[in-house]
Amino acid sequence: MCESKPHIFAPRACRTVQATSCVLVRPRVLACGDCSAATVATADMNRESFAAGERLVSPAYVRQGHEARRSHEHLIRLLLEKGKCPEDGWDESTLELFLHELAIMDSNNFLGNCGVGEREGRVASALVARRHYRFIHGIGRSGDISAVQPKAAGSSLLNKITNSLVLDIIKLAGVHTVSNCFVVPMATGMSLTLCFLTLRHKRPKAKYIIWPRIDQKSCFKSMITAGFEPVVIENVLEGDELRTDLKAVEAKVQELGPDYVLCVHSTTSCFAPRVPDRVEQLAVICANYDIPHIVNNAYGVQSSKCMHLIQQGARVGRIDAFVQSLDKNFMVPVGGAIIAGFNDSFIQEISKMYPGRASASPSLDVLITLLSLGSNGYKKLLKERKEMFSYLSNQLKKLSEAYNERLLHTPHNPISLAVTLKTLDEHREKAVTQLGSMLFTRQVSGARVVPLGSVQTVSGYTFRGFMSHTDNYPCAYLNAASAIGMKTQDVDLFIKRLDKCLKTIRKEQNRESDVSGIDSYDKTEDVDNEEMALKLDNVLLDTYQAAAS
Repeated sequence: MCESKPHIFAPRACRTVQATSCVLVRPRVLACGDCSAATVATADMNRESFAAGERLVSPAYVRQGHEARRSHEHLIRLLLEKGKCPEDGWDESTLELFLHELAIMDSNNFLGNCGVGEREGRVASALVARRHYRFIHGIGRSGDISAVQPKAAGSSLLNKITNSLVLDIIKLAGVHTVSNCFVVPMATGMSLTLCFLTLRHKRPKAKYIIWPRIDQKSCFKSMITAGFEPVVIENVLEGDELRTDLKAVEAKVQELGPDYVLCVHSTTSCFAPRVPDRVEQLAVICANYDIPHIVNNAYGVQSSKCMHLIQQGARVGRIDAFVQSLDKNFMVPVGGAIIAGFNDSFIQEISKMYPGRASASPSLDVLITLLSLGSNGYKKLLKERKEMFSYLSNQLKKLSEAYNERLLHTPHNPISLAVTLKTLDEHREKAVTQLGSMLFTRQVSGARVVPLGSVQTVSGYTFRGFMSHTDNYPCAYLNAASAIGMKTQDVDLFIKRLDKCLKTIRKEQNRESDVSGIDSYDKTEDVDNEEMALKLDNVLLDTYQAAAS
């Protein structure tokens, strides 16, 4: 067996690596005793190839090309040695060279491969093969999503490298003491379920999960799917903010008995006026009562405040795992999440709980993205997001005041904002949901309107005031968020369209109350077009409400 400390990603597959890829077999990458001869032989073969080329093309030109290739290889070698995200992003040619070199290390891409099993990486469509860069075997083995596949050394390396890069980025984003993480090809809700199922074996008496209320279906269903009973802790209203009721949490732990509580399930990123849970204090409660603590950090990686809460919670108390979405934090397609934690063995237990092999697509997507951005590129995106939050806040404040509304004061929420809709709700019952429909039909995505008194049943549990995170919030409101990747033009266009929608609704309200048939806000609008738009909005209102719920 080859045991090389510098080569941390696929020690069991290093002979396959050497036999297959010239880029990945530099002596500094795989400096192991029984592999040195093969390494030298491969390097000699590489030199022989270039020497042969010199008989066909001017040696000076070939040497220049050789040096150019070595510059690409140098970047790849540094990645393999350090296992960290490069500071500066790679160009596409380096990325494609790297992915190609990894792919040809998988058995389905061996020139002389003869597969006689039921799963040999066969793909009927060449387009599908190209879409996946010919990584067909997926990641992990039947007993562990993080395990190395003997027949897929390249895919195994891809998996290990991706997890290492993601760990580096989590540390960069603010959770400096995180010890381990892995990418799982499931969205946040199912990833939380996997964490709860892992805890089941450690706490056989447990039946309950204590959950400070957050009106989002997937995190609630994650507990139901795992077979546990959610114990909903209502939030307390402090000013405009909805905050964690710590006394209620501790009282419920004492009432149920610590042995019967699987964990506390807290939340960082959320829609205002709900703000991140008091993670530090919850972590202390969990430590005092020896109860696990799972944090739903869905889109919190992009927020230094959310990451600081997790870091501090782990420092002063107990956090067993925190889960974050790939698409919300890294701008990749939906379908992946990161499970991370501070206890290496527990994170490994979670990875072993995943049944079967897994798709490599989420890992491949985030690997390409992080290598394209580099750590400097990702830090730039985080900085721009903060700037956009301030800009969006200022623009919403100005617009809301123009309509006798106000921006809710939620300083503890670093991502989401909320604007009151009191004047709409006072005039007409459906005006609030109509605004949501109008924005939706005008191609404004992501904004949410929250009316008063909405009731929703989720998996047999009835929530009053659903979407507002409490039974009786004082007013209806509109949500907008400054998430990673948002640009100034997105904010400007949103404010412009929101302004037009509010004017149109105000005009309709004036007509209904016979106050005025003339819009005092915008006399140049075409009345017929507005009426047609209103009719369309009413037709699509039910569609919007279904999508929002």
